[in-house]
Amino acid sequence: MVARQMPRLAAVTAVLSLVFATAAFCADPPAVSPDGLHLVKNTEFALVYVKPGASLKPYTKFAILNCFVSFAPNWRENMQTNFNIPITEDQIQQTESELAAEFKKVFVAQLEQGGYQLTDQAAPDVLVLRPAIINLQITAPQDMEDPDETTFSTSAGQMTLFLELYDSVTSQLLARVVDPEEASNYGIFTWGSKVGNIEAANQIMTKWSDTLRHYMEAANGAQ
Repeated sequence: MVARQMPRLAAVTAVLSLVFATAAFCADPPAVSPDGLHLVKNTEFALVYVKPGASLKPYTKFAILNCFVSFAPNWRENMQTNFNIPITEDQIQQTESELAAEFKKVFVAQLEQGGYQLTDQAAPDVLVLRPAIINLQITAPQDMEDPDETTFSTSAGQMTLFLELYDSVTSQLLARVVDPEEASNYGIFTWGSKVGNIEAANQIMTKWSDTLRHYMEAANGAQ
């Protein structure tokens, strides 16, 4: 099984990933990452590092690990202070779980639409996606204790994709992607709701998955 061959996305790894992602967005990101990946400039993602000589051409199938989700530091405290919305640890975990499920659903749908087959078996033509969403910020979360309470904002929030691509047979890290995205700015204050926040997140995740599919199709010469 692919999941047994690939390293787990443990909490410690997620923290290290967050540190790397933050450092990488300096004015002059390093040309080579600490693990030997090389920076590729002028890509559709904000930041792309690739193993020298690596290509997406061999891959016609994909496996996807569960998406790790992490809120921005102090987000919970800021929401309680600025909006007077009490947010419990259970609500945090529920949101992270729901967003992780949405991420997998969107990525699987978009890649399958491009003709790529989902699998859980390692093979030379299987690319493993190891995703994380970090720095998640929901601008106007719905008050679960008082659903009738309205909260307004001009944007649903923002989040950052941290995605690593592995060869399923060798477990070799091929590429790393970091891409922060903000939900569409409405220009006017609108009511924030759980449904609206999920729709905004889906728009961002669809953009990410479409971009990845574009690179995979380009590597295979697809039009």
